[in-house]
Amino acid sequence: MSDEPVISLRGVRAELGSRPVLRGIDLTVGRGEVVALLGANGSGKSTAVRTVIGQVPVTAGEVELFGTPRRRFGDWARVGYVPQRTTAAGGVPATVTEVVSSGRLSRARFGVLRKADHEAVRGALGLVGMADRAKDSVNALSGGQHQRVLIARALASEPELLIMDEPMAGVDLASQEVLADTLREQVAAGTTVLLVLHELGALEPLIDRAVVLRDGCVLHDGPPPKAVGQHALPGHDHVHPHAPAGAEPIRTGLLS
Repeated sequence: MSDEPVISLRGVRAELGSRPVLRGIDLTVGRGEVVALLGANGSGKSTAVRTVIGQVPVTAGEVELFGTPRRRFGDWARVGYVPQRTTAAGGVPATVTEVVSSGRLSRARFGVLRKADHEAVRGALGLVGMADRAKDSVNALSGGQHQRVLIARALASEPELLIMDEPMAGVDLASQEVLADTLREQVAAGTTVLLVLHELGALEPLIDRAVVLRDGCVLHDGPPPKAVGQHALPGHDHVHPHAPAGAEPIRTGLLS
């Protein structure tokens, strides 16, 4: 494993409108790590990952990908991104294969898919258990199936880094199990993963570190807490040095 972080945020601040959302967070994700970003709604989790991929500009601090400042980073084929669940084709008529193939375009020459690209698309569909729906319209899919297609689209580029924003939200149990198995295969192959999660759930065995945000600040960065958001952490009374003055110790559940 390389010592160089795959993701590095140093003192990152960001605003949405004029409202501060990130208040100077530090975060590193090492090669091969699986890191979960946890926190209540509005804590800054999704904004943090969107600063990594450049969807939200930072007002202060530095973001690096694979050791390169994000503003100069251009090798996006190395990064797979799964947004919060939405309509996979944005309302435009498209087949499952067409949507997943769009994730391969970053590797295609002149936008033309070759044999290897088509094989990667089929492989990604197989990983998420959607090979039998390849020719179907995405508009005919359930919510869980939509999410599988979005994940297959990210996997089609064979990324070194996979960033997923609430991949389990609103997904049925069968799809949760498929997604957990899929992610387990990616992790075993050495993929670095950054996940936004409301709770660890079926992914808990895969998580190396949990970073808990509250009000745009890091409260916890370390081993995944047990039963996050449901029970207190026994003996855990910790305020992260980046938390604002007067922040409450973490006594009654990290996500409360």
